[in-house]
Amino acid sequence: MVNLKSASEVISLQSVHKAYANETVLHDINLSIQSGECIVLVGHNGAGKTSLIKMMLGLTRPTSGSIEVLGRAPAFSAIVAQRLALGYLPESVAFYEAMTGHEVLSFYAQLKGSSKAECKKLLDLVGLGDAAKRRVGTYSKGMRQRLGLAQAMLGNPQLLFLDEPTTGLDPVLRQHFYELIDDLQKEGATSIISSHALHEVESRASRFVILKKGIVVACGTLDELYQQAVLPVRVKVSVTPGEASRVVERMGSAASITDVNNQSFHLSCLMDEKMSLIRHISSLGDVVQDMQIMPPRLDELYSHFMNGDGPS
Repeated sequence: MVNLKSASEVISLQSVHKAYANETVLHDINLSIQSGECIVLVGHNGAGKTSLIKMMLGLTRPTSGSIEVLGRAPAFSAIVAQRLALGYLPESVAFYEAMTGHEVLSFYAQLKGSSKAECKKLLDLVGLGDAAKRRVGTYSKGMRQRLGLAQAMLGNPQLLFLDEPTTGLDPVLRQHFYELIDDLQKEGATSIISSHALHEVESRASRFVILKKGIVVACGTLDELYQQAVLPVRVKVSVTPGEASRVVERMGSAASITDVNNQSFHLSCLMDEKMSLIRHISSLGDVVQDMQIMPPRLDELYSHFMNGDGPS
């Protein structure tokens, strides 16, 4: 079969396999990433997320298969040529502790050809402006993580690789971090994020890649994952106080009904039955005061694919 490469494709993996000694960590990975996407890699520890990121960065090579990043193989000479286009925040950030935050960022800025003015701007942006002259050895884990993010953002990278980027950040800083990523995406950057914090990325990702023991068990948008999983949609129905039991009786066997109380109840149905069920509820008249449709959450989809017919 002939694959026609999209003009906006920035990363391509074809039949990628990775093994260390006798242990295979990635099996037959096929993935195409388009410019401006935010791809989120999810999976348990050891699923192969970090190995996949390192191969896309050119830090390790696939045992077999092919990888192209910005049209080239991401290894050694090519990675030097691409350096200005890439930003990388590893899961475990380590900097020379005797240097100040400003000195650390200035060192990386020299490697990328960025200006001192950009260093100051980025330190302010990640909330380290007041701590820029302090030694990194005095920084908390969250502060080091923010310094790592500033380093990754130097030079307005075209591709941003982030491995568990919000580790050590409090909720306010996590929100601020993703706002920074959103701003980069609006400027055309592509993000590849490995994360366990599913609630943080659920509304931000273009697509999710779910890995289980080195195998892609699901890939797609939230809607596409809904379709693949065939999980039920939940609906909360609010009715006139005291009328819930009567409304449930009028529903008959139209859906599975639970959590009946004085003025509400929950029901569930498959996705292709949703509209028929909504029309049925609407036909009950003014006794129905509200309907809240609750599709499966990302954590439910993740659990479904992790416990499904994947590798044992």
